[in-house]
Amino acid sequence: MPPTDAHADPGTGPAPRAGTGAEDTLDSPGTHELLAVLAEEIPGAPSTPSTSVVPGAPGAPVTENAAGVSELLDRPAAWQPATTPAGVFQLVPVRLGHDLAVISRWMNDPAVAAFWELAGAESVTAEHLRSQLDGDGRSLPCLGVLSGIPMSYWEIYRADLDPLARHYPARSHDTGIHLLIGEINNRGRGVGATLLRAASDLVLDNRPLCTRVLAEPDLRNTPSVAAFLSAGFRFSAEVELPDKRAALMIRDRVHRAQL
Repeated sequence: MPPTDAHADPGTGPAPRAGTGAEDTLDSPGTHELLAVLAEEIPGAPSTPSTSVVPGAPGAPVTENAAGVSELLDRPAAWQPATTPAGVFQLVPVRLGHDLAVISRWMNDPAVAAFWELAGAESVTAEHLRSQLDGDGRSLPCLGVLSGIPMSYWEIYRADLDPLARHYPARSHDTGIHLLIGEINNRGRGVGATLLRAASDLVLDNRPLCTRVLAEPDLRNTPSVAAFLSAGFRFSAEVELPDKRAALMIRDRVHRAQL
């Protein structure tokens, strides 16, 4: 059973791909078609991945997508930390070799596994992460670092380019969030809602063309829905996704200061 405390929820998992339990963020359109669209949408956008350097990892050669510097998400690796009541919070793009063990451990927490469905060997989590890191830049896995300590896992993704867009009236540059609170001592204290507000603020501050941030927690995960409401999101609709019935939660740029 999921936790019942409105602030005890470990997080909201992704919309699973039918038959696999993994997030379907890298479905059609194909990479080349998507980059062709991107080239028209963003002047100077690359037609193929290029190499760059991850901020915080000087000299490390990585692709645009793996580094979190894809133009599709307005370069999350360069986003500055946010000061919150819980401490200084930063989204740091995942480095597979460095971060896999801790993320896999979190995925094997029963409270997390109930919604993320990624329990098992490290290879299960690795496949999930690699599908994003080696993808076309629509989805970026990140560690949530609070006061210098990695304590949560996040996925920032282009909802308008995701299969989720088939299930709601998408707008260009809609940005989605998935998260889990990894360490149990950070659950049940309202930290999730605080960080959801901070993360959505980071998206709106750094993605000027994005007018709203979305999430789609499982309707059964009432603590997660409550955390989003506490973070300034509004309940928009129930949506039937391949493996779950979800609550579509939206935080609008125009109303962000009022909630």
